[in-house]
Amino acid sequence: MSEHPTPPTTKPNSPNFSSGPCAKRPGWSVTNLQNACVGRSHRSADGKAKLAEVIDRSKKILGVPADYRLGIVPASDTGAVEMALWSLLGPRPVDILAWESFGQEWVKDVLDELKLPNVNLIKAPYGSLPDLGQVDFSHDVVFLWNGTTSGVRVPNGDWIPSDRQGLTICDATSAVFAMDIPWDKIDVLTYSWQKVLGGEAQHGVIVLSPRAVERLESYQPTWPIPKIFRLSQKGKLIEGIFKGDTINTPSMLCVEDAIDSLNWVESVGGLSGLIQRSEANLSAIARWVEQRDWVDFLAEKPETRSCTSICLKVADPWFTNLSAEDQATFAKKWAKTLEKQGVAYDVAPYRAAPPGLRIWGGATVETSDIEALLPWLDWAYVAVKAEFAAVA
Repeated sequence: MSEHPTPPTTKPNSPNFSSGPCAKRPGWSVTNLQNACVGRSHRSADGKAKLAEVIDRSKKILGVPADYRLGIVPASDTGAVEMALWSLLGPRPVDILAWESFGQEWVKDVLDELKLPNVNLIKAPYGSLPDLGQVDFSHDVVFLWNGTTSGVRVPNGDWIPSDRQGLTICDATSAVFAMDIPWDKIDVLTYSWQKVLGGEAQHGVIVLSPRAVERLESYQPTWPIPKIFRLSQKGKLIEGIFKGDTINTPSMLCVEDAIDSLNWVESVGGLSGLIQRSEANLSAIARWVEQRDWVDFLAEKPETRSCTSICLKVADPWFTNLSAEDQATFAKKWAKTLEKQGVAYDVAPYRAAPPGLRIWGGATVETSDIEALLPWLDWAYVAVKAEFAAVA
């Protein structure tokens, strides 16, 4: 790369690489929402039918077992995780795996809010996974499938035994629809439409195994649970949640958008098609990284690299010798330079994550747009580095 590089001539057709809410599906238009059940009660026959359609089609596309429940809940993935933690934890000790920002939030919930006495925290720094061999599956286990702020994912479900005694509670919001989920290893799974489907925010999804339902119907927490988080009542699962009778009022525009997303999913080959699209995006970035010595993945091991929230770090000794403050400033300028050129929006790292870039590679992002972006990463890096050198 030259000291004063010429900007590339080709730009991505879509500069939307945000990690949430994520890029809309290719060809999306607001006109696709014209059949939305707006101005109607979500409890009307038509409203419930729309919600039930999303539930049923999501289960089918994801291959969720017939005896599992899938329901639409409030407050996005965060609300879905909170429902699970506050409703299910307590009877057994808890192991929590944390290797990035959102995992740490669930640690705070369990330790500081629920104040559970028997908690085993298994941590790892950004870029690494905790030692999965330390998990005690006689305990309830809380973990993420994919760390949205670190770009580190669990490689598979082989580390989870089928004959476990405790429940596995998995925050999979940036994994579902882009990664293969082994449902027999999962008792509770949560996600939101705003990630891989490119849907709108504020609606969460929770999936429960029969073992999770059994816990809900046999265990009553000692702490009060707000109505918005209740999954059971008088010792029985609230079945309506899993049939389209939501706890609080959903946006029927967002529901219609979810239906549009599912239509698109089916048109590109279903779940396997989405996984292939996301993996192709990761592969394009991996080829680019391999040809450069100044940049690397934040995820240390190839098998743990996320194909959705793809996090990059600067490996250039010039950069690593900067102060932590200057590294953070550089990363912000790098992302801002790309935004000013109209080639990449919202690619700065999460505020608590190491400095670098975070590029969403989920299925709604075209690989051709990733490939068009990569030369701009080179150009912007050199341009911002030159700015720093001039000041120094």
